Amino acid sequence: QVQLVESGGGLVQPGDSLRLSCAASGLTFTSYAMGWFRQAPGQELEFESAINWGGSRQYYEDSVKGRTTISRDNVKNTVSLQMDGLKPEDTAVYYCAAEFTGTTAYSIQYFRRSHTWDFWGQGTQVTVSS
Repeated sequence: QVQLVESGGGLVQPGDSLRLSCAASGLTFTSYAMGWFRQAPGQELEFESAINWGGSRQYYEDSVKGRTTISRDNVKNTVSLQMDGLKPEDTAVYYCAAEFTGTTAYSIQYFRRSHTWDFWGQGTQVTVSS
């Protein structure tokens, strides 16, 4: 049984940083690309970032590029999302996702499509407010 468990969300002030983590179990972690999506109240699910199976390629949506860093630890089976310079519009539930890719390389356009992702976590709330 595949499980993705997010942690690290919370209430922060504008300009603060936050690091989200996702622990994966029940899958061959190095066969999966990992990603982060977010959903703000009343909004659609939005792609944020992804990282390929080996960690050598990272993908970022334009809205978070330069403020966000995705990384993975293939020993601990975790993926992290470091978010800096947080803004109130970053307030959302953040979801970790896993997509079976093997060693095949995909484009950001592929990863943006939420329906292609195989497994999802339950989400962690991030609130940016003064």
